[in-house]
Amino acid sequence: MESLLGVKIGCLFALLAITLTCGLIPICFKWFQIAEATGRHRRVLSLLGCISAGVFLGAGFMHMTAEALEGIESEIRKFEVQNKTEIKGNSSDATDSALVEYPYGELIISLGFFSVFLLESLALQCCPGSAEGSTVQKEEWGGTHIFGFHSHEPLPSPSRGPLRALVLLLSLSFHSVFEGLAVGLQPTIVATIQLCLAVLAHKGLVVFGIGLRLVKIGTGSRWALFSILLLALMSPLGLALGLTVAGGDPEGGQGLAQAVLEGVAAGTFLYVTFLEILPRELAGPEAPLTKWSCVAAGFAFMAFIALWA
Repeated sequence: MESLLGVKIGCLFALLAITLTCGLIPICFKWFQIAEATGRHRRVLSLLGCISAGVFLGAGFMHMTAEALEGIESEIRKFEVQNKTEIKGNSSDATDSALVEYPYGELIISLGFFSVFLLESLALQCCPGSAEGSTVQKEEWGGTHIFGFHSHEPLPSPSRGPLRALVLLLSLSFHSVFEGLAVGLQPTIVATIQLCLAVLAHKGLVVFGIGLRLVKIGTGSRWALFSILLLALMSPLGLALGLTVAGGDPEGGQGLAQAVLEGVAAGTFLYVTFLEILPRELAGPEAPLTKWSCVAAGFAFMAFIALWA
């Protein structure tokens, strides 16, 4: 038992260190500043952004969405088992069965998607002038000069960048807490190390992409550092919570609440991925196949890691 506790504490510090290191690299090194890059340097940063877009896409589908659906389905099965005796022999058996088979997981993820959509719509409705942005922002973000080539495609408003970055951080924070919780609840040393390595493998890339995204939208250094620090603390926090839980099966609705929050977080993450990250990184006609390859490579890595995560 003491050995298992020691391994979990080691995993806690490993999660904190890897997240901080990977998240701070794009923020602390000027090489990643897209505004100061020119020529080949700018193209490399563009392709690196495409790889991070693929990583976000893979994390959204292969990890967050998959885990949310699995958790919600598990809770529905528990509910079905608990009420099986009551349903059996009841005249409304067909109706109850249809209610159980309803795609609740997909519904909750969609609610997360539409909640961010509503939040942005309300922000634009209440503050319509904020969507215009400055002249400099229009030139840099609106498609006139982005990554060194001309683009006629309309891009997301610059004013939405910080809001979407905040949504991305919040959804990843929820997800990170649940990842740490899963590591903390593992019953054996082997299972703990295996799951921790899988989490570290994809966590490092995702947080690196977050840091790169914060740099690209022009987030101040202090806010970027603060954001990465908070995100880095989420997985250790979840792991610490897992260590305090007596038993692996949550009761009293805790499992259902966790599954619902994970589903909402997955929906918000998918919204930002499809409406902010991918459109931004794929804007412009330069090297479309190369960009596709970079996005596919990022997604493929996350899909590969999903074999163990």
